[in-house]
Amino acid sequence: MFKIDRRILAHFDYPTIILLLPLIFISHWLINEVHPVLAHKHFVYVSVGILVFIFFFFLPLRRFSWLIPFFYWLNIGLLIAVEFFGHSRLGAKRWIDIPFVNFTLQPSELMKPAFVLMLAYLISRNPPPKDGYKLMDFLKISFFILLPFILIAKEPDLGTATVLLLIGAGTLFLVGVNWKIWATLVTAVLISAPLLYTQLHAYQKQRIADFLGEKPSYHVQQSIIAIGSGGVVGKVKEEATQTQMKFLPIASSDFIFAYVVERFGFIGAFLLISLYAAIILHLLSLSTFSDDMYIKVVAAGISLMIFIYMSVNIAMTMGMAPVVGVPLPMFSYGGSSFVNFMILFAILQNLLAFRFKEMYTGRGKKSFV
Repeated sequence: MFKIDRRILAHFDYPTIILLLPLIFISHWLINEVHPVLAHKHFVYVSVGILVFIFFFFLPLRRFSWLIPFFYWLNIGLLIAVEFFGHSRLGAKRWIDIPFVNFTLQPSELMKPAFVLMLAYLISRNPPPKDGYKLMDFLKISFFILLPFILIAKEPDLGTATVLLLIGAGTLFLVGVNWKIWATLVTAVLISAPLLYTQLHAYQKQRIADFLGEKPSYHVQQSIIAIGSGGVVGKVKEEATQTQMKFLPIASSDFIFAYVVERFGFIGAFLLISLYAAIILHLLSLSTFSDDMYIKVVAAGISLMIFIYMSVNIAMTMGMAPVVGVPLPMFSYGGSSFVNFMILFAILQNLLAFRFKEMYTGRGKKSFV
């Protein structure tokens, strides 16, 4: 008879699952109101995500941690392959067609869990001193951050590339880097900002122009109308005219927050943001109070990813940030983003639940069994 070790249940992080479940159920409900066909597909994505979670949760990750660099470089190889064999859509080359199965692969999405794991691998093998990483150690880790950033930005997918860059920088900030390095970097970025702007693609400059202009783009205008019409407590489904009459574009994915406010008003928006804040703070607490570098880095990486996605998506719908294809995490319609987050949460739960497997050899070195 199959039995689960009680120590796994004791170390399992239940608060994270409890906080995530409302996001999953409410998003499916709202997507079904907007587009029932997409809701059926979303249910499939959720089902796949759960299966992927179970698979990664029971993998002996610590035992095979030596495979993390291979996983990282495999994804780097896929990003390079996009340049030569990639499939273009709407002016961007981000996908690879898989022959015979009518399936496309987006390596930039696969890079996210590989990226976080690689940071954990590098930092766990060279933890920072008390006063933070010095220049050489910082540059070594920065190489693994900048490489996928450059390859993804070249597709072009500046949104995903910037998210990875911010996650990498944020993780290093939380782990510890000498303050002089940060002061130098901030100064360099401010000075080079005009030059960086000239390197942007035309559509990226247009998004910035739309954001800075007096009149927002059509998408943002309709989103602001939907948010304003929600009032304090929102409207019933039939009276949510911005969404039901299709004025609000992409209401099930990029602009789903606007539909949340149209349906549930200021109170619904406040509760949703509070739920995200609780998840982020809980993950940061796991990172802050853990001595295990794998747990510290993975928890920090997930919390930063959720914070960045949530902040940019919500700001975008209110006209406070340029429109980019950044989903509301675990909430917007879409399979790749949801499955990626499930992989990351499964990895974190694995690292937490199987901590009792960590043993020490007689020479004082860690070994994982």
